Amino acid sequence: MAKFHEERHEEHVRLIPTLKGVVGMLRNPEGTMSIYDIEDGLRDLEATNLVEEHAKSHPEVAAIIEERYLASKTPDLQVLGTLDEGTLGKTFWHHIEDHGFDPDYFKKIDVKTDLDYILMRVRQTHDLWHVVLGIGPSRIGELAIKAFELGQLRRPMAAVLVSGGIIRCMMKDPDRLADLLDAIHFGYSKGEQSKPFLAQKWELGWDRPLDEWRAELGLDLTDMTPSMKKSFAYDSDAEWHD
Repeated sequence: MAKFHEERHEEHVRLIPTLKGVVGMLRNPEGTMSIYDIEDGLRDLEATNLVEEHAKSHPEVAAIIEERYLASKTPDLQVLGTLDEGTLGKTFWHHIEDHGFDPDYFKKIDVKTDLDYILMRVRQTHDLWHVVLGIGPSRIGELAIKAFELGQLRRPMAAVLVSGGIIRCMMKDPDRLADLLDAIHFGYSKGEQSKPFLAQKWELGWDRPLDEWRAELGLDLTDMTPSMKKSFAYDSDAEWHD
């Protein structure tokens, strides 16, 4: 009985950062640290461990996990800005410069386990996934990316954020719910259909045409409607209620 109560206490303690993160996200959807609070709280769930199992079911992902490939340094924006238009690097440069982002913004993980590696690599390449998917960093765009992560990785934190985003939209912006659900469906379906993004060494192919990357990944974006493109645009956030 004592062991049972001890385990329940530990479970409640682990839930504290998750709840803190969810509340923070609902209050401020742009609060990146809230996202990391959620993931920290979910870390010991069985569902989180299944992320590793699902990832390793793809041989090419299992190989990069074993290699522990990570970008050795922050992308050199000055160099990327000199590349040809239409390349992965130049499009990434536009994404970072146009929105005033810091490519090294994310909370780092000391990689000791395979799951550490997976979570760290996803954080490191978050903005690259935006670029390859053609999805802007609007609120709806971020949730579309999380839906994509669900399709690719079964990441529990992504499920929490998508669910929280739907609840927030229904409470504060019900007129945008259809747009949000379309974006979530779009992101999830692309995650299911595309080859694993986690297996890619993007930084070794900055100078490759973005269309070439997409073709290699089996990524077809022709069904991205004009209304989706508008929802994914960063300035569309001005239409939301805070």
